[in-house]
Amino acid sequence: MDVPIRDESIRLGQFLKLANLVDNGADAKAIIAEGLVSVDGEVETRRGRQLVAGNVVSLAGQSATVATGEVADDDLPW
Repeated sequence: MDVPIRDESIRLGQFLKLANLVDNGADAKAIIAEGLVSVDGEVETRRGRQLVAGNVVSLAGQSATVATGEVADDDLPW
């Protein structure tokens, strides 16, 4: 699924929440630290990793692609 972001980049932890792959920041921090998240096929353990359009984030068999575009305020998890 494509998940549009407002700016040119977004941090991995924020993107996981935006893409509804995790419920909250604490969950994101834990699963990233455990090495359960991959970006473009490689395990990523940095929660602050900057993602840009085209990056593919995967977790537990689900994938989300960073896309550019407008995001409605009511679509944001925060």
